[in-house]
Amino acid sequence: MSTNQPPQTAAVPVSSGGTPDARQLRAILITVSIALMAVIASVSGLNVAQTHMAVEFGASQTTVLWIINIYTLALAALLLPLGAIGDRLGRKPMLITGLVIFGTAGVVAGLAPSAGIMITARVAAGVSAAMIMPITLAVITSTFPEEERGKAIGVWTGVAGGGGILGMFLSALLVDVADWRWLFVLPVALVVVALAMTLRSVPNSRERSAHSFDTIGALASAIAVTGLIFVLQEGPERGWTAPVTLISLAVGAVAAIAFVAWELHRRDASLLDVRLFRERGLASGSITLLVVFGVQAGIAVVLFPFFQAVLGWSGLLSTAAMMPMAVMMMTASGLAPRMAARIGARSTMAVGVALGTLSLALMALFVSVDGGYLSILPGMLAMGIGMGLSMTPSTEAITSSLPRAKQGVASALNDVTREFGTALGVAMLGALLAGGYRGAIDGKLDGVPTDAADTAREGIANAIEVAPHTGSHTQDLIHAAQQSFVDGWQQAMWIGAAVMGVLLVYVAVRGPKTAESAAAR
Repeated sequence: MSTNQPPQTAAVPVSSGGTPDARQLRAILITVSIALMAVIASVSGLNVAQTHMAVEFGASQTTVLWIINIYTLALAALLLPLGAIGDRLGRKPMLITGLVIFGTAGVVAGLAPSAGIMITARVAAGVSAAMIMPITLAVITSTFPEEERGKAIGVWTGVAGGGGILGMFLSALLVDVADWRWLFVLPVALVVVALAMTLRSVPNSRERSAHSFDTIGALASAIAVTGLIFVLQEGPERGWTAPVTLISLAVGAVAAIAFVAWELHRRDASLLDVRLFRERGLASGSITLLVVFGVQAGIAVVLFPFFQAVLGWSGLLSTAAMMPMAVMMMTASGLAPRMAARIGARSTMAVGVALGTLSLALMALFVSVDGGYLSILPGMLAMGIGMGLSMTPSTEAITSSLPRAKQGVASALNDVTREFGTALGVAMLGALLAGGYRGAIDGKLDGVPTDAADTAREGIANAIEVAPHTGSHTQDLIHAAQQSFVDGWQQAMWIGAAVMGVLLVYVAVRGPKTAESAAAR
């Protein structure tokens, strides 16, 4: 690591228990993994209950989407400021506070009598999730010795990557066998366990700094992230040229520029020393996570309509079908540190990105209506392995680029990158799929009544729903919609493969040379 480390800052252990032994380290890792799982499971869990909430609250689709998206928006916006505050006030108190608020918000959401109270509870959950998520990784990087840190980060990235799919599966199961309000039981139960274990097992550490807290930088970062994430979430729904979308884009972009300029002015006293992006580790790790998480999220957008509308599967079975990819991802995340130790972080990241590129090509080449699940399974497995191998060294490259006293900020940066990648992937691959579908089905609607044809152009789910009302054209419309979806799928996958190919070249040329050790400073 070359330059730009703030010498005035030091990490100060608060607990007096000395260096944790192997048993204590294991307990710490289990604790933060459970806390992280609660946060990740709440990101996607409510997606399976959209219809139930709309009926029970008498809410519009826009309101339901706000109930879901406001959590992610609050989480992403406050990650950097709250990660930095945790560094200063103490990571254990911040984690405890976050868990208490998160659990309370989950109980309120589960009992909410109206959409307004539900949205308020989800905002509180998002804020507290921003207190929890960066601290879980910061505890690992500031507690584990260097020789054990990579393995622990591998477990963390496995939970972060596969936890969303696992959480969605359990949520779909609860909706299927019980009631949608039981969705909040899982994260609340995880929080209770994590809180008890945190009080017992997690040591405290905090930053002692000669500089005042960067309030302006924190505010600018929150505005920038809010504006840009809002655009990615609402653009597909409201339209990319809608006034609110353009205003949000302008506000987010201006705030981002202001944030960079201010951080350069603050230099060593900054919230995030943006000069560090000159380093290979921070730059390549961030870009890799952005693209890889974007591709994963985009694939999920493509897979669920394929399972449900093309194959006719239930929500629970569709979620279960994603589990092989999640299992491969979590397994490969655990193996990545050993591979990085043998062949280097850059080579491990390159292998992972190459497998991700291959997976998209496999899905584009072999997906078919008649081939069903087996036509995409090899690509899903390759994607899971590729993500696992690329995520762990990328995360370690980010956290090792900042000093130990700034691990809350490093962890938050890692999380913000993931959130941006997820929102970007959903928006971009979703738009590519929709565009490819409309382009393909336009030439297959001859003879279909005009109103039904217009409905069918909106998406495959709309086409399947309106098909029974088209008389003798029912089966032809269903087949046309399914085949058009596959055509759109292939277009989206090939473009995704091209993006991953560019990333592969970048990682091969500019990936981290070695595992940097700024986190130990």
